[in-house]
Amino acid sequence: MLPSAAVHGTTITARSGGARRRFPAAAVLAAGTALVLAGCSGQSGNARVDTADAGGDGTLRIGLILDNTGKQSFLNASQLAAAKLAVEEINAAGGHKGRPVELLPAEIGEDTIARAKELVAAKADVVIGPTDSSRAPGAIDVLARAKVAMISPANSAHGLSRYRSGGYYFRTSAADVAQAPVLVKLAKDGGARTLTVVHEEGSYGKDVSVAVAAAAKAAGLGIVADAEFAPGQTQQAAAATKAAGPDAVILVARSGAQGAIAELNNEGLAGKKLVLSDGAINQYGSALGSNALDGARGILPGVFPSAHFQAELVAVDPALQDMTFAAETYDAVNLAAIAAAAAQDDAGSSIAAKLISVSGGSAKSGGTVPSAAAGAPADAASVCKNYRECVDAIKAGKPADYDGESGRVGFDDNGDVTSANYMVFTYGPDNKARMSGSETAARTGG
Repeated sequence: MLPSAAVHGTTITARSGGARRRFPAAAVLAAGTALVLAGCSGQSGNARVDTADAGGDGTLRIGLILDNTGKQSFLNASQLAAAKLAVEEINAAGGHKGRPVELLPAEIGEDTIARAKELVAAKADVVIGPTDSSRAPGAIDVLARAKVAMISPANSAHGLSRYRSGGYYFRTSAADVAQAPVLVKLAKDGGARTLTVVHEEGSYGKDVSVAVAAAAKAAGLGIVADAEFAPGQTQQAAAATKAAGPDAVILVARSGAQGAIAELNNEGLAGKKLVLSDGAINQYGSALGSNALDGARGILPGVFPSAHFQAELVAVDPALQDMTFAAETYDAVNLAAIAAAAAQDDAGSSIAAKLISVSGGSAKSGGTVPSAAAGAPADAASVCKNYRECVDAIKAGKPADYDGESGRVGFDDNGDVTSANYMVFTYGPDNKARMSGSETAARTGG
């Protein structure tokens, strides 16, 4: 359970690959399973920057794709509660053009293609979801063809940044590779001048390790080795790492993390020398040798939810016991409604065309969107924290820049966030991690 400041003992959850684990005082690793890009929709145009003609019917309809079943089914409740909370607040502020915003009835299932088709038939203008990156392409194809905007609160697979959605796909969670500069900073802050990256085979390990190498070069650190391993075959990678003699080791792994840590510890390379990616962090405890992780650091994406936000969610769903993806879902719904307000139209194409600007982002292919956060004049955009504030800014003739519960968003050309927040954890001699700080990874462009 969380510390006493948490409401109702809420537990935030971390995810590794397909399985999620309870992790005190931590946020989830956004769903970033391996992504195969075969069968891309090949949608033409770019709704993110193209001029959209008004085509809505006056009622903003928001749909949800809740694709968590079995042991992961608890994740649905947090997203549903956050969406309900956002819609309640939007309607309390006057709704869209004086009409209530409709949250379409939610159904649960892993068949995101079927659910996307149902939501199109129900006249959804924007869809929030899905959770799992591997299920996103099918939903994108259906929704993009129907010109329905889509915002995932959880997808983190790097390949989705370039998926051909016709500009209808966005996500309020950061791509896996966004963590690279934070991992490098932690190593550098610990006094390292040279690094070895130990990464698990597969798209997650490879993508993040490449990004770490680039971030290390930018930070003036040297990469003395890059060791790849298959789960259960970590001894050789650990030996190669020891031979390279790095000041610090960055471990990028999910299912094979525990085995890799054990082998690195055998080589004298764990503890303070070790920095863990978001997929590798866990409460290992007695599963590892005594003091194996003492002083090691790791990160998880997101921000710790405020007590106020937690209380609001529990008021919506008193049985809520987990708030994973709640902030990202809440922000996705608000951004969709604010985009509709800026466009004065509820059509999916109109929403997609305004999402970059109302998030405070910029689009190279369509010109720069005014944004105070991006270095524009201070009065170019009005930073707002909720729907009412943003709509008031729009009515006053100012561009709205929504910064919500998950922090600054700033969508880029690919529909990716350009500012990613991370919670930093430090391990004690009991091999358990405790939150010890926070970092933000910011970038510009797509």
